Amino acid sequence: MSVTTGTAARPEAVLRPLAGPARTAVRWAVRHGLPAVYLSRSARRGDLVGRLMRDPALRGDPYELYEQLRARGPLSGSSLGLVTASHPVAQDVLRSDRFGVGWDRTGAPRVIRWALDFGDDPAAAGVAEPPSMLVTDPPDHTRFRRLVSRAFTPRATAAFEPAIRRIAERLLEDLERREGAVDLVHAYAAQLPVLVIADLLGVPVERREDFLRWGAAAAATLDPGLPLRRYLAAEKALRAMHRFLAEHFARLRREPADDLVSRLVTLPPAEALTDRELHATVLLLLGAGFETTVNLLGNAVVLLDAHRDQWDALRTGAAGWDDAVEEVLRIDSPVQLTGRSARSDVELAGRTVPAGTRVTLFLGAANRDPDVFPHPARFDVMRPNAREHLAFSGGIHYCVGAGLARLEGAIGLAALSARFPALRVAGRPQRRDLQTLRGFEVLPVTLR
Repeated sequence: MSVTTGTAARPEAVLRPLAGPARTAVRWAVRHGLPAVYLSRSARRGDLVGRLMRDPALRGDPYELYEQLRARGPLSGSSLGLVTASHPVAQDVLRSDRFGVGWDRTGAPRVIRWALDFGDDPAAAGVAEPPSMLVTDPPDHTRFRRLVSRAFTPRATAAFEPAIRRIAERLLEDLERREGAVDLVHAYAAQLPVLVIADLLGVPVERREDFLRWGAAAAATLDPGLPLRRYLAAEKALRAMHRFLAEHFARLRREPADDLVSRLVTLPPAEALTDRELHATVLLLLGAGFETTVNLLGNAVVLLDAHRDQWDALRTGAAGWDDAVEEVLRIDSPVQLTGRSARSDVELAGRTVPAGTRVTLFLGAANRDPDVFPHPARFDVMRPNAREHLAFSGGIHYCVGAGLARLEGAIGLAALSARFPALRVAGRPQRRDLQTLRGFEVLPVTLR
């Protein structure tokens, strides 16, 4: 027999410590657990997109499956709704104001709407959650983009060229002292863009390893169906990133500098962003600010190593690095897919797409459309129309930092090839285990 003394705990006091883990569990279940079950079941039934999203081997090399999707026509059904591998269809959707990135949850089952509300936590929000520009439609998207686009104008981007060259040379000097095989992703491809974006956003460069880890975590949440363990690691990193941003914003409010975030935190009241909008905007800029370039540089080195004649043509000036960057973006796109929802009934590829229908655009497949790019699987740094790719999306959601990524890619590759003309891939590079973003986790190379 036991004796209890004192006042019984109130129910809310008992439940309060459980609220955090419960919200995390619900958030994972609705955003990843349920999609994983659904996609896995679709894959077992032979659905091409389900297989693509759940089979690691196909994620590593999706291009044969893309051709199977293309053979089904310009627009076909799948476990993700309607999908397309067609460049013209994808381009039409991206440019049309009748499609949006947002999702009207009012039509979702009540339990899903409850789960989304209950699981919402600004301190753990990723780049694919509102009010991120990535998933926000006008008028909010227009307001956010106007505030940041002035930092990415052609003139502003060109002003970064000297800094990019200095950073590249400093990193290459460090590599010069290395012996044996090195991981080019960690030592160079990731370091270059993260140092550039740190300057742009006014964040301390000594935190760059943190930014890389946080960015990788944020990027992982773009894929549906993350395992719980991986999601928990991603959420932990996102929480750390939001804590850093809160401290960073407070510091810049006290002592603003000449950088984009200082301008955002000191906007006049009529233009000021809410705290959640500010976090979402800077989180996206910080993550997207180096994710594309990391993948671009790694993909380029592997492609050029396999086509030494083109590497030599670029080194000797017979071909241009700007064109090479476009061809890498086309043939091995850092962003492989995106999605849009019909905002009203719309005609697309000869069929009526009802309002609310989701259309998934496989950009990596569209960029190999033989009707647009002759011999699309052939890597050719002198391809005349490579720039027609959709690797940076299109329409109002065209990547705001595309110009900066292109500049970093061209300068980074040219400097690398000039310093280490005999560079070779050593061993087997390790792809990132992601479907939405395509790049290398580890890229071992010998420099001499």
